Amino acid sequence: MNLPNKLTMFRVILIPFFVFFVLSGLFGRAGDIIGLVIFIVASLTDMLDGKIARKYNLVTNFGKFMDPLADKLLVCSAMICLIAIDRLAAWIVIIIIAREFIISGFRLIAVDNGVVIAASMWGKVKTVVQMVMIILLLLHLPFTAFQVLEQIAIWLALVLTVVSLVDYLMKNKAVLKEQK
Repeated sequence: MNLPNKLTMFRVILIPFFVFFVLSGLFGRAGDIIGLVIFIVASLTDMLDGKIARKYNLVTNFGKFMDPLADKLLVCSAMICLIAIDRLAAWIVIIIIAREFIISGFRLIAVDNGVVIAASMWGKVKTVVQMVMIILLLLHLPFTAFQVLEQIAIWLALVLTVVSLVDYLMKNKAVLKEQK
């Protein structure tokens, strides 16, 4: 397993630790901060694994499949935690997770047809915005300007989720027509 794929797997391994610190309640506000640090580290591995893979020509089918899946697991876990601590509305998370299931299903159909579909630019931007939103909501500073920033991030993440879904489906609709 090459370094980018190891970083992807490390991101997946960090998820239960993130969830524990955010939801356990054993650490109070410190749990949020520890969870925030874990989330940031995990998010940085997302950026790093892709750069290393492209720079050193270490792009693999495993990475093309697992990297977006690791992102989905991290982001969806974080958003579910944010529902539990009452910082994000469930309906928003349902829309975002529904998009992830649709894309995952689409990827499974593509794989069955021998096609591996890498993440698009819209999908990457969506992921970055969702990660920034999560960071802001975990930080959750008690200032009006910061709370406005949180709301902007939430709405931007939601819009980009829908835009990236439409873009993905339009660019890859041939995959559905090529079913075995």
